[in-house]
Amino acid sequence: MAKAVKVKVKLESSAGTGTFYLAEKNPRTHPEKLVMKKYDKKSKKHEEFVEKKLK
Repeated sequence: MAKAVKVKVKLESSAGTGTFYLAEKNPRTHPEKLVMKKYDKKSKKHEEFVEKKLK
């Protein structure tokens, strides 16, 4: 049986508020770090969220 391809990653706010989202990505097709603009509830703005390792 084959292993799962997708891995779970943590998207952490670059504003330093501690807000994070969980996402899945396929590391075979996208080996670079994931960067998305999402809403930060604590700063009440759209901020860049950068991929960090999920512990």
